[in-house]
Amino acid sequence: MKTAILIPCYNEEMTIEKVILDFKEHMPEADIYVYDNNSTDNSYEIAKNTGAIVKREFKQGKGNVVRSMFRDIDADCYIMVDADDTYPADVGPQIEELIFSGKADMVIGDRLSSTYFEENKRRFHGSGNKFVRKFINTVYGSDISDIMTGLRGFSWEFVKSFPVSSKEFEIETEMTIFALNHNFSIEEIQVEYKDRIEGSESKLNTYSDGLKVVRLMFSFFRDTRPFVFFSIVTLILLFIALIYFIPVLLSFLQTGYVEKIPTLIIVSIVVVVATIIFFTGVILHVIKKQHDESFEQFLTGLKVNKK
Repeated sequence: MKTAILIPCYNEEMTIEKVILDFKEHMPEADIYVYDNNSTDNSYEIAKNTGAIVKREFKQGKGNVVRSMFRDIDADCYIMVDADDTYPADVGPQIEELIFSGKADMVIGDRLSSTYFEENKRRFHGSGNKFVRKFINTVYGSDISDIMTGLRGFSWEFVKSFPVSSKEFEIETEMTIFALNHNFSIEEIQVEYKDRIEGSESKLNTYSDGLKVVRLMFSFFRDTRPFVFFSIVTLILLFIALIYFIPVLLSFLQTGYVEKIPTLIIVSIVVVVATIIFFTGVILHVIKKQHDESFEQFLTGLKVNKK
């Protein structure tokens, strides 16, 4: 059984060596891959000199790095970790055991139930993590503690079936939604998160990357739960139509005349649009169900071909 440690890296010369050495210590049999994403410092050279298998990914963005890693590397267990030395390597064997035993297709290193809120002092990061967690758990009926962690383990089946669409830091959210939507087995382990060392800078932009995550969540809500999504839109439109229709109806009951014909026309149009949107959701729900069945057949084929 083969394990691969995946380390996306962009300008992490202060920490990349320690991350590699820590995983060498705790998982000496694992292959350690560092994919350098156009670093302008000495990250590439340091990683290579430390004994990692180092490759370059020229398309900027963590999502692009993950796409190349998942396509290029063949292993039975994958452990992906940030290069900033904020996650402990000593949980690697535990993650590996959960994957090898078949108990999990994805293992999440849960920071939020541990030290994250004490260690991470960056503005809005804590509240942003809580919002994303609440939204996704509500939509998918799950109880995931940490949606956007940078420490995860994956099975071969997950990696080779995951169609990466994110280009940047929203990749973690996409992986969680994909696992939930396709009923992959998920396990969580608490990890001791520590903040970056002094002088090491985060590449995550709180506002722009946060907006990308929110946009991705709503697009996946639409795509993976179309009936619920379009039903909500339908109810909102019908509620708006009702607000404008009630005064027209009351006026008609009192006078016997329709005094606001333009308003009535607009209300009628809104009701028609709401009806079309509702049935759009019904149709997309059927298509999505067929897609899910095809995906299950694809997974079965993957396992058969692997054997």
